[in-house]
Amino acid sequence: MQLYPAIDMRGGKCVRLTQGLFDQEKVYGDSPADMAKLWVSQGASFLHLVDLDGALAGHSVNADAISEILKAVEVPVELGGGLRSAESVRFMLDLGVSRCIIGTKAAKNPEFIRELIQEFGPERIAVGVDAKNGMVAVEGWEQTSSVTAVELCLKMKEYGVQHIIYTDISRDGMLSGPNVPETKLLFEKTGLDVIASGGVSCMEDLEQLCAQGIPGVIMGKALYEGKICLREAVERFEGQPFV
Repeated sequence: MQLYPAIDMRGGKCVRLTQGLFDQEKVYGDSPADMAKLWVSQGASFLHLVDLDGALAGHSVNADAISEILKAVEVPVELGGGLRSAESVRFMLDLGVSRCIIGTKAAKNPEFIRELIQEFGPERIAVGVDAKNGMVAVEGWEQTSSVTAVELCLKMKEYGVQHIIYTDISRDGMLSGPNVPETKLLFEKTGLDVIASGGVSCMEDLEQLCAQGIPGVIMGKALYEGKICLREAVERFEGQPFV
Protein backbone atom coordinates (compact mmCIF):
# COMPACT_ATOMS: atom_id res chain seq x y z
CA MET A 1 0.00 0.00 0.00
CA GLN A 2 1.47 3.33 -1.08
CA LEU A 3 1.51 6.02 1.60
CA TYR A 4 1.16 9.68 0.67
CA PRO A 5 2.00 12.32 3.31
CA ALA A 6 -0.10 15.39 2.47
CA ILE A 7 1.19 18.94 2.24
CA ASP A 8 -1.67 21.41 1.89
CA MET A 9 -0.65 24.93 0.95
CA ARG A 10 -2.46 28.18 1.56
CA GLY A 11 -0.82 31.57 1.34
CA GLY A 12 2.53 29.86 0.88
CA LYS A 13 2.25 28.08 4.24
CA CYS A 14 1.65 24.46 5.21
CA VAL A 15 -1.86 24.16 6.68
CA ARG A 16 -4.65 21.68 7.37
CA LEU A 17 -8.37 22.36 7.06
CA THR A 18 -11.20 20.63 8.90
CA GLN A 19 -13.84 19.15 6.56
CA GLY A 20 -12.45 21.33 3.79
CA LEU A 21 -13.65 24.50 5.50
CA PHE A 22 -11.40 27.46 4.80
CA ASP A 23 -12.35 29.12 8.09
CA GLN A 24 -11.21 25.99 9.95
CA GLU A 25 -7.50 26.29 9.23
CA LYS A 26 -4.47 25.36 11.32
CA VAL A 27 -0.98 26.40 10.22
CA TYR A 28 1.71 23.74 10.73
CA GLY A 29 4.66 25.50 9.14
CA ASP A 30 5.78 28.51 7.15
CA SER A 31 7.78 26.40 4.68
CA PRO A 32 6.08 23.59 2.73
CA ALA A 33 9.51 22.68 1.34
CA ASP A 34 10.87 22.07 4.85
CA MET A 35 7.85 19.92 5.60
CA ALA A 36 8.47 17.92 2.42
CA LYS A 37 12.08 17.32 3.48
CA LEU A 38 10.90 16.19 6.91
CA TRP A 39 8.53 13.58 5.51
CA VAL A 40 11.10 12.31 3.03
CA SER A 41 13.67 12.04 5.82
CA GLN A 42 11.16 9.79 7.60
CA GLY A 43 10.73 7.49 4.61
CA ALA A 44 8.09 9.10 2.39
CA SER A 45 8.44 7.76 -1.16
CA PHE A 46 5.61 9.85 -2.70
CA LEU A 47 4.11 13.20 -1.61
CA HIS A 48 0.58 14.53 -2.05
CA LEU A 49 0.41 18.30 -2.55
CA VAL A 50 -2.71 20.47 -2.54
CA ASP A 51 -2.90 24.10 -3.62
CA LEU A 52 -5.87 25.15 -1.49
CA ASP A 53 -5.87 28.70 -2.84
CA GLY A 54 -5.85 27.26 -6.35
CA ALA A 55 -8.85 25.05 -5.60
CA LEU A 56 -10.91 28.16 -4.90
CA ALA A 57 -9.36 30.47 -7.49
CA GLY A 58 -9.51 27.94 -10.33
CA HIS A 59 -5.83 28.38 -11.20
CA SER A 60 -2.49 27.69 -9.56
CA VAL A 61 -1.69 30.14 -6.77
CA ASN A 62 1.15 28.51 -4.82
CA ALA A 63 3.47 27.77 -7.75
CA ASP A 64 6.47 29.22 -5.93
CA ALA A 65 5.99 26.97 -2.91
CA ILE A 66 5.45 23.96 -5.19
CA SER A 67 8.65 24.78 -7.07
CA GLU A 68 10.58 24.96 -3.80
CA ILE A 69 9.29 21.52 -2.79
CA LEU A 70 10.34 20.03 -6.13
CA LYS A 71 13.82 21.46 -5.67
CA ALA A 72 14.05 20.22 -2.07
CA VAL A 73 13.16 16.53 -2.55
CA GLU A 74 13.75 13.83 -5.13
CA VAL A 75 10.68 11.66 -4.53
CA PRO A 76 7.71 11.96 -6.93
CA VAL A 77 4.87 14.29 -6.03
CA GLU A 78 1.25 14.51 -7.08
CA LEU A 79 -0.57 17.84 -7.07
CA GLY A 80 -4.18 18.96 -6.94
CA GLY A 81 -5.91 22.31 -6.67
CA GLY A 82 -6.88 24.70 -9.43
CA LEU A 83 -5.72 22.57 -12.37
CA ARG A 84 -8.56 23.28 -14.78
CA SER A 85 -6.79 23.75 -18.13
CA ALA A 86 -4.37 21.74 -20.23
CA GLU A 87 -1.96 24.67 -19.99
CA SER A 88 -1.94 24.61 -16.18
CA VAL A 89 -1.38 20.84 -16.20
CA ARG A 90 1.46 21.14 -18.71
CA PHE A 91 3.06 23.90 -16.63
CA MET A 92 3.09 21.76 -13.49
CA LEU A 93 4.33 18.64 -15.28
CA ASP A 94 7.11 20.68 -16.88
CA LEU A 95 7.92 22.10 -13.44
CA GLY A 96 8.56 18.55 -12.22
CA VAL A 97 5.24 17.35 -10.78
CA SER A 98 4.83 13.63 -11.47
CA ARG A 99 1.05 13.45 -11.46
CA CYS A 100 -1.61 16.14 -11.70
CA ILE A 101 -4.95 15.67 -9.96
CA ILE A 102 -8.06 17.05 -11.62
CA GLY A 103 -11.12 17.51 -9.43
CA THR A 104 -13.79 20.10 -10.24
CA LYS A 105 -13.17 20.05 -14.01
CA ALA A 106 -13.49 16.24 -14.10
CA ALA A 107 -16.98 16.41 -12.61
CA LYS A 108 -18.12 19.35 -14.72
CA ASN A 109 -16.48 18.37 -18.02
CA PRO A 110 -15.43 14.69 -18.13
CA GLU A 111 -14.36 15.03 -21.76
CA PHE A 112 -11.52 17.25 -20.52
CA ILE A 113 -10.02 14.21 -18.79
CA ARG A 114 -10.07 12.19 -22.00
CA GLU A 115 -8.09 14.96 -23.70
CA LEU A 116 -5.54 15.12 -20.87
CA ILE A 117 -5.04 11.35 -20.86
CA GLN A 118 -4.47 11.40 -24.61
CA GLU A 119 -1.96 14.23 -24.36
CA PHE A 120 -0.03 13.35 -21.20
CA GLY A 121 -0.74 9.65 -20.56
CA PRO A 122 -2.60 7.85 -17.76
CA GLU A 123 0.36 7.87 -15.36
CA ARG A 124 0.52 11.66 -15.32
CA ILE A 125 -3.17 12.37 -14.72
CA ALA A 126 -5.28 11.42 -11.70
CA VAL A 127 -8.84 12.34 -10.86
CA GLY A 128 -9.78 13.67 -7.44
CA VAL A 129 -13.21 12.47 -6.40
CA ASP A 130 -14.40 14.39 -3.35
CA ALA A 131 -17.70 13.08 -2.03
CA LYS A 132 -20.29 14.17 0.48
CA ASN A 133 -23.03 11.63 1.23
CA GLY A 134 -21.90 9.72 -1.85
CA MET A 135 -22.28 12.74 -4.15
CA VAL A 136 -19.35 14.45 -5.87
CA ALA A 137 -18.41 17.87 -4.46
CA VAL A 138 -16.76 20.58 -6.55
CA GLU A 139 -15.37 24.14 -6.36
CA GLY A 140 -13.16 23.61 -3.33
CA TRP A 141 -15.90 21.43 -1.78
CA GLU A 142 -18.31 24.35 -1.63
CA GLN A 143 -20.82 22.86 -4.10
CA THR A 144 -22.31 19.38 -4.44
CA SER A 145 -23.00 17.98 -7.92
CA SER A 146 -25.72 15.52 -9.03
CA VAL A 147 -23.19 12.79 -9.87
CA THR A 148 -22.33 9.89 -7.56
CA ALA A 149 -18.72 9.01 -6.86
CA VAL A 150 -19.08 5.56 -8.45
CA GLU A 151 -20.69 7.01 -11.59
CA LEU A 152 -17.90 9.52 -12.04
CA CYS A 153 -15.16 6.95 -11.50
CA LEU A 154 -16.66 4.51 -13.99
CA LYS A 155 -16.84 7.27 -16.59
CA MET A 156 -13.25 8.22 -15.84
CA LYS A 157 -12.19 4.59 -16.30
CA GLU A 158 -13.75 4.62 -19.77
CA TYR A 159 -11.52 7.58 -20.59
CA GLY A 160 -8.36 5.78 -19.53
CA VAL A 161 -7.95 7.07 -15.98
CA GLN A 162 -6.01 4.73 -13.69
CA HIS A 163 -5.60 6.76 -10.49
CA ILE A 164 -8.42 8.05 -8.26
CA ILE A 165 -7.97 10.09 -5.09
CA TYR A 166 -11.15 9.49 -3.12
CA THR A 167 -11.90 11.91 -0.28
CA ASP A 168 -14.82 11.68 2.10
CA ILE A 169 -15.30 15.36 2.96
CA SER A 170 -17.28 14.66 6.12
CA ARG A 171 -14.23 12.92 7.61
CA ASP A 172 -11.41 15.06 6.24
CA GLY A 173 -9.34 16.60 8.99
CA MET A 174 -11.58 15.06 11.66
CA LEU A 175 -9.32 12.17 12.76
CA SER A 176 -12.51 10.12 12.86
CA GLY A 177 -11.34 7.20 10.74
CA PRO A 178 -11.60 6.73 6.96
CA ASN A 179 -14.79 5.67 5.24
CA VAL A 180 -13.59 2.11 4.62
CA PRO A 181 -16.89 0.69 3.23
CA GLU A 182 -17.27 3.44 0.62
CA THR A 183 -13.61 3.29 -0.33
CA LYS A 184 -13.80 -0.49 -0.68
CA LEU A 185 -16.99 -0.20 -2.76
CA LEU A 186 -15.33 2.26 -5.12
CA PHE A 187 -12.26 0.04 -5.45
CA GLU A 188 -14.32 -3.09 -6.11
CA LYS A 189 -16.70 -1.41 -8.57
CA THR A 190 -13.94 0.21 -10.63
CA GLY A 191 -10.76 -1.83 -10.18
CA LEU A 192 -8.83 1.45 -10.29
CA ASP A 193 -5.88 2.58 -8.20
CA VAL A 194 -8.07 4.11 -5.49
CA ILE A 195 -6.15 6.26 -3.04
CA ALA A 196 -8.09 6.82 0.17
CA SER A 197 -8.14 10.28 1.72
CA GLY A 198 -9.91 11.80 4.70
CA GLY A 199 -10.16 10.78 8.34
CA VAL A 200 -7.08 8.60 8.80
CA SER A 201 -6.25 8.90 12.50
CA CYS A 202 -4.03 5.97 13.56
CA MET A 203 -2.16 2.86 12.47
CA GLU A 204 -5.32 0.79 12.92
CA ASP A 205 -7.03 2.86 10.21
CA LEU A 206 -4.17 2.05 7.87
CA GLU A 207 -4.47 -1.62 8.77
CA GLN A 208 -8.18 -1.60 7.91
CA LEU A 209 -7.56 -0.06 4.49
CA CYS A 210 -4.65 -2.40 3.79
CA ALA A 211 -6.76 -5.42 4.76
CA GLN A 212 -9.31 -4.43 2.10
CA GLY A 213 -6.60 -4.23 -0.55
CA ILE A 214 -6.84 -0.45 -0.98
CA PRO A 215 -3.82 0.52 -3.12
CA GLY A 216 -2.94 3.81 -1.43
CA VAL A 217 -3.77 6.21 1.37
CA ILE A 218 -3.15 9.90 2.02
CA MET A 219 -2.25 10.97 5.55
CA GLY A 220 -2.60 14.53 6.75
CA LYS A 221 -3.57 15.66 10.24
CA ALA A 222 -2.66 12.28 11.79
CA LEU A 223 0.97 12.91 10.84
CA TYR A 224 0.98 16.56 11.84
CA GLU A 225 -0.61 15.80 15.21
CA GLY A 226 1.75 12.90 15.90
CA LYS A 227 -0.97 10.23 15.79
CA ILE A 228 1.00 8.20 13.22
CA CYS A 229 4.76 7.73 13.03
CA LEU A 230 5.63 7.83 9.33
CA ARG A 231 8.75 5.70 9.77
CA GLU A 232 6.73 2.89 11.34
CA ALA A 233 3.93 3.18 8.77
CA VAL A 234 6.34 2.98 5.84
CA GLU A 235 8.01 -0.12 7.26
CA ARG A 236 4.72 -1.84 7.93
CA PHE A 237 2.67 -0.96 4.87
CA GLU A 238 5.13 -0.25 2.09
CA GLY A 239 7.36 -3.17 3.04
CA GLN A 240 10.44 -0.99 2.87
CA PRO A 241 12.60 -1.09 6.01
CA PHE A 242 13.69 2.47 6.63
CA VAL A 243 17.21 3.12 7.93
